[in-house]
Amino acid sequence: MELKGLSEETIDKISERKQEDRWILAYRKKAYQSFIHQQEPSFGPSFSLDFSKITYYKSSEEKIVSDWKSVMKPVRCELQDLGVIQSEQHLDGMGVQYESEVIYHHMLEELKEKNVIFTSIEEGLKKYRKIAEKYFGKIVSYEENKYAALNSSVFSGGSFIYIPPHTKLNRPLQSYFRINSRGMGQFERTLIIVDDDSELHYIEGCTAPTYSDDSLHAAVVEIYVGKRSKCRYSTIQNWAPNVYNLVTKRAVVEEDATMEWIDGNIGSKVTMKYPCCVLKGDRSEGVCITIGVAKNGQVQDTGARMIHIGKNTKSKIISKSISSDGGNATYRGKVDIKGNAKNSLAFVKCDTLILDEKSKSDTIPTNIVRNESSSLEHEATVSRIKESHLFYLMSRGLSREMATELIILGFIEKFRKELPVEYAVELNQLLKKNL
Repeated sequence: MELKGLSEETIDKISERKQEDRWILAYRKKAYQSFIHQQEPSFGPSFSLDFSKITYYKSSEEKIVSDWKSVMKPVRCELQDLGVIQSEQHLDGMGVQYESEVIYHHMLEELKEKNVIFTSIEEGLKKYRKIAEKYFGKIVSYEENKYAALNSSVFSGGSFIYIPPHTKLNRPLQSYFRINSRGMGQFERTLIIVDDDSELHYIEGCTAPTYSDDSLHAAVVEIYVGKRSKCRYSTIQNWAPNVYNLVTKRAVVEEDATMEWIDGNIGSKVTMKYPCCVLKGDRSEGVCITIGVAKNGQVQDTGARMIHIGKNTKSKIISKSISSDGGNATYRGKVDIKGNAKNSLAFVKCDTLILDEKSKSDTIPTNIVRNESSSLEHEATVSRIKESHLFYLMSRGLSREMATELIILGFIEKFRKELPVEYAVELNQLLKKNL
């Protein structure tokens, strides 16, 4: 089944295909009306998309399976070549989305014994309606921006995760997203609830092949972190240079809880992504460590947002940008310490490495402190690889290429060390291919 072009009829067909409850279809319709009336975001790079040419839904007749051998052989071979299934042995559970639908889902029995819910968003909205209605669309509203409204209209696939109180997982959960068709739009929706006194590490990976036609990835991620809980969301997105990657991610963090975004962006034509922590509870903490890598014809407009509401809250943003061969890697972020967020601390550090004369980078921060007992620090550096540094390394027997690679790996060390070992290795390989 394939649906091209955006209309209420398209939305009806998606909802019918998924056999959704009426409240979900009503939500989609309201979001669609909001999408029609919203303008393009006033921030970020300018671009133009023809929404009539995008495929909003595509799937086969396959059901979700838990046995990898049951996945269609051509799809299985393609994903194996990408190394998707190899990492499963290091995980507590994995889901794989191909085009518009989750096709594979598996988690260890011990998670079921702990009453952990890890399923597709469609299954979650149907089977766990009480949880869904409490959180779905409440953390990210479809009125947030035009692409959040688009996602809310046509969302398909994505993860639904609930971690019960007093539950800690030994290993991460992971979802992998693959766009494989020309002109395809992927609109996964992820909802994660980490209840009180619990911990979760969730890992996301994304890829797409290169076509001459543009593709669109417009996802929404909503995360709730309960009291004294911790959530880490790690992602490495390696989209092809024909993909517009426009994502809205936000977490609400309760008292004494911690939210960590580890966010890597390599590839895509345009990326606009600014993971956000709403530090609602007293003594809550938010961390965002990002990397954006842009080469010829690519725009990485990335960063983070930290909204301090509770007292004695803390936030840290560390942004690494690399641009080469005429690419544009920009940091765009916001820290807002509200008037009642007394004795709060915020730290922002933006480092940019420009590899040649054709490339570009900007730092566009918005920093607001609304009370006198709080403090905010902002640091920013822009640098080039110095010939003297290359000469020193080359004098020790390294080639120019190896010396450059070593300097780049040192530059992103803060980001790499936050990843599991196998993902740090993958990041190294992706950097070699993209710089």
